Amino acid sequence: MASESNPNGTVAVFLPSGEGNMDTKPPAWPLNASGTLTPPLPASCDMHDRLDGVCSKDLKDDDDRTLIDPDIIRDIIIGLSDGLTAPFALAAGLSSLGSSRLVVVGGIAELMAGAISMGIGGFLASSAERDHCRYMRRHISARMQRSCVRQMEREVCAVLVPVGVDDQTCRAVTRCLRDAEFDPEDSADGSSSDEEAQLLRWKDQVGLTPFLLKFGEGMEDISIRRVYSSALIIGLGFLVGGIIPLIPYFFIPQAHVALLYSCIITGIVLLIFGAVKARVTGAGQGVGGYIWGAVSTLLVGGAAAAAAYALVAWLDDA
Repeated sequence: MASESNPNGTVAVFLPSGEGNMDTKPPAWPLNASGTLTPPLPASCDMHDRLDGVCSKDLKDDDDRTLIDPDIIRDIIIGLSDGLTAPFALAAGLSSLGSSRLVVVGGIAELMAGAISMGIGGFLASSAERDHCRYMRRHISARMQRSCVRQMEREVCAVLVPVGVDDQTCRAVTRCLRDAEFDPEDSADGSSSDEEAQLLRWKDQVGLTPFLLKFGEGMEDISIRRVYSSALIIGLGFLVGGIIPLIPYFFIPQAHVALLYSCIITGIVLLIFGAVKARVTGAGQGVGGYIWGAVSTLLVGGAAAAAAYALVAWLDDA
């Protein structure tokens, strides 16, 4: 890798070309590099002037937990929480009838139907979100094609001004996004038709449309893989969570006795699930956050089970 020195004594290192070894880490340019070479913004770093020589992005915070993709966490929580509460509430309600066999049959039927319906619900929800995002992309793209420059600047300003960006910078950002989305040669030459002059370039990745879709509407396109994985995760989560409250009923014939063991097992699992949920979502700050996450999850599941048990017992007496 070649390097070049300027009169100020600062050494600028050339970035590796695309034909070189891609496994090597790109060099970091000094922030105060000067001369004929201008360091690219993504490669500028102040690590050369720091005493420890460590880049700021590599510095660790006190809370250095690794969070999982929030979409995956959402699907897992939906599946497990429903699986732990709904079959548990059903089992608790059927336990008032006294037969563990009835609880097992009803619980398995609920598991199969619930897992399928939850999976289908996750698939339909993700598909609807995907279709809505694509509709909004087409709508914003069509609006940008018939908008003047001032209208584009107003829409970009509506996104950036509330977070502290000044008007001049908003206009510069609008110009960059407009040039990235629309072909400047076709727009300047005017020889082509109006429709051809407004053909979008890389419209799915760059330009005003993706910017306004993501930061103005708060939407991002959902892949087809995400649609199917959401259905699978929610369905399996419901199945795994729902089998736990039924385990004691497979081994204990008396339903009221099995209910006690089911309450203990499900209560422990709900506590663990609530604490883990607080950990992976970042909601738990310290021991108190984990305890609240565990207790709140237990209270929700316990309230659902108690309501189902009381309702079935009341219907049986009536």
